[in-house]
Parts: sequence; C-alpha cells; structure tokens
Amino acid sequence: MTILNHSRERPKHQQGELRFGILGAAKIAALALIWPTRLVPGTSVRAVAARDVQRAKRFAHKFGIPVVHDSYAELLADPNIDAIYNPLPNSLHCEWTIRALQSGKHVLCEKPLAANAQESLRLLQAEQNSQRVLMEAFHYRYHPLATRIKQIVDSGELGRMQHIEAHLNTNVLNPLDIRFSYELGGGALMDTGSYTVNLIRFLSGAEPTVVSAHARCIKPNVDRWMEADFQFSDGRTGRITCSLLSPVIFRWLVIVQGDRGSMRVVNPIRPYRWHKIVVRHQDGTQRNETVPRDETTFTYQLRAFAEVVHGQRPNITNAADAVANLRVIDAIYQKAGLDIRGSVDKGLDVQDSKLARFS
Repeated sequence: MTILNHSRERPKHQQGELRFGILGAAKIAALALIWPTRLVPGTSVRAVAARDVQRAKRFAHKFGIPVVHDSYAELLADPNIDAIYNPLPNSLHCEWTIRALQSGKHVLCEKPLAANAQESLRLLQAEQNSQRVLMEAFHYRYHPLATRIKQIVDSGELGRMQHIEAHLNTNVLNPLDIRFSYELGGGALMDTGSYTVNLIRFLSGAEPTVVSAHARCIKPNVDRWMEADFQFSDGRTGRITCSLLSPVIFRWLVIVQGDRGSMRVVNPIRPYRWHKIVVRHQDGTQRNETVPRDETTFTYQLRAFAEVVHGQRPNITNAADAVANLRVIDAIYQKAGLDIRGSVDKGLDVQDSKLARFS
C-alpha cells in the first residue's frame, strides 16, 4: 500500500460517509465516479488498485486519490473502504464483484454485470448472501429523462404499445480496444447493446423473446454490429440495433409506437449533453419536450447508490434485473449463431498485456 497525500495520513472519516475504492485505472472511472463524488455529499474515493502499480500511482496522482494498493485483493481487504467501483473488463466483473461482496463491500459494477446469464445468477446469490448493495451501472435509469419517458408510456397517452425500438450506434476506431476482445467479454451487444436491451425491457415493462438476430463481426465471435427482433407474450414487437463499428456514425434513439400516437427520444443514454422527446398524436399534433440538464446521469446514479446503501430507496438496477438482461443478450448471441461470452480463463497470467493496459 502506498499513501500519496502529503500529510501521509488518510483524510478523516465523516460519520455516514461512503468511501470508495476503484478496481483498475479505467478511464470511465473519472466520469462515472470520481467527478460525481465531488458533487454528492457523503461520498469520496479513497483508494485504487491496478495490475500495473505504477499506472495506478499515476492515476491516483492525477485525481487526488490518497491511497494506492498493490493488488485488487489488498484493496478489498482495506477496512477503510465501504464500497467498490468495478470498471474492469466484462470477463472479470463476476469474479471481482463476488470477492468484493464477500469482503463486506457494497459494489457499483459497470454494465454488463457479468459475461453471461449463468454468471449473473452467481452474482445474485452472492448479493443475497452478503446483504450488501450490488448495483449495475445503467446510469441513464437514474436520470429524470428515463423517469419522464416511462411516465409517457405508462400514462396511456400513446395508447396501447404496439412496437418499440432502441438503437445505439457509435464507432470505436481502435482495433485493439478491449471491446473487440472475445476473451475479455467484448462485442457490440455487450457494450452498446446492453443499453438497448435494457431500454426495451424498461419501457415495455416485460421480458421479450428473441425472434431473430443478425451480426456483422470484426473477428470470429466478436460482433461489431448487431440487430435483433423481439416478440412479447401480448403480441407487441421490438427491435434493437447496436454497433461499435458501422456506417452509421451516431444513432442514439428510442422509438415507441402506440395505437394512438408515438414517441421518439433522441439520446436517452447521456441526456445531460443534449436530448429531445418528440410525441406525435394521431390527430397530427406534436409536442417536443426536454428535462433539466443540471447534472450528469452519473451524478444521479451515485446519489441513488448512496441512498440505496442507506436504505432510502430501492435498487432498480440490481442483480435480478441483470439476470433478466443477460438472458436476452445470451439469446441474441445464440440466434445470431455466435457463442455467448464467457469468463476470463482462470489460467490467464495476471500480467496479460491486454488486461494490464486497461485495468
């Protein structure tokens, strides 16, 4: 363990404060946790650990994190840490989240919570056994935009839902990005696709059956683009497209078609940057809406996580919800003729270059 603050002492612990440790020095940690802790009272980042200790030290110095641990296990054993943020590669989510729960820590884990549905069932059991909070980081769910579009759907304004679509298409131009590694749980469906599946489940309020799926791959078993069609038990239909590399430069969109109107939502995932809700009625009238953009989705998520820990609200992106989401993802891969994602090989050298670069 290395203590980096000038006083060589840890900051004093305030009663009720939620003290985080970070597994890995991932770039997303700044946006998803470090900056939000500066806006959410009673939260702080106290420690970090990475496979490359020098990288962890540089990360800690950059963001003012006082303690660097020599290993993930040492971080989990730190009695001055209450919660763990896990942004490791997808194939490592299950193992290290379970270890964190067993160490008595609450866990905020990046999506997807596990590499496949079978793993997520292990996490559900670990969550229940530990009596700690396990939250999957679907940050958009905690923003007022998600609340508003769900209200519109449930209000009956659009009539009975007939069809729902979610599209999240972007481009990752680095072919060495871990999101293109099957061994690390990569693929478009595991990344942007996790959001699209969650969106249709959230807004429909039901679990879909996968009717068909088609993938375009960048390498064997690694989808750079995926399309899937769904059927619900009451006759409604759905569709998703997602990509990490496609001719579509940017398409973040949700469409809900009812028998009395439709709703189109632009940028439902990061609405704090910009967004738009367009509601059209059968009589030709149209209404445009936005919600306040005062805080990021990640700040809302952190506040919600702290409130769940303190028993002030329910956990809406818990392990049970992750199980349902991953069951759909697994089914899409199978319909597309691809293998579902698996855990990282237990025999993999912890100094593996791919992991060292990103964790």
